Amino acid sequence: MLKLLIAVDGSAHAQRAIEAVAKMVRQGVALDVVLANVRDTPMLYGEVPVISFDEIEAVQIKAQDQVLADAEERALGCGLAVRSTARAVGQPAAELVRLAAEHGIDQIVLGTHGRGAVGSLFLGSVAQRVAHLSPVPVLLVK
Repeated sequence: MLKLLIAVDGSAHAQRAIEAVAKMVRQGVALDVVLANVRDTPMLYGEVPVISFDEIEAVQIKAQDQVLADAEERALGCGLAVRSTARAVGQPAAELVRLAAEHGIDQIVLGTHGRGAVGSLFLGSVAQRVAHLSPVPVLLVK
């Protein structure tokens, strides 16, 4: 059974990645899925009281959990077996590769926004970095 990590961010691109994996299942491929969401470290300027930072962190964790819950509902609705969800904070490409290693993933799947330097002619920066950093195959879904 292949273990796939699907990167989700609440976008239509991530939904298409889920649907692409679901198509593989309908074609008879046995898959185990981990859904992952990575958020950047918040950029705070000046002094921020600890209570404010804690509140900001709580709101961001809640938002991440909602993105993952929505993605899991979508994945289950498409017939995928979701083994687990994972959330991380940091540089998205590096964190996705780290999560893949941590979960023993065989392939990373992510939707590409196509927001490279020249519009959609090139891959988006996160997709490009994941493809470059990953020791496992990466499936990019447009």
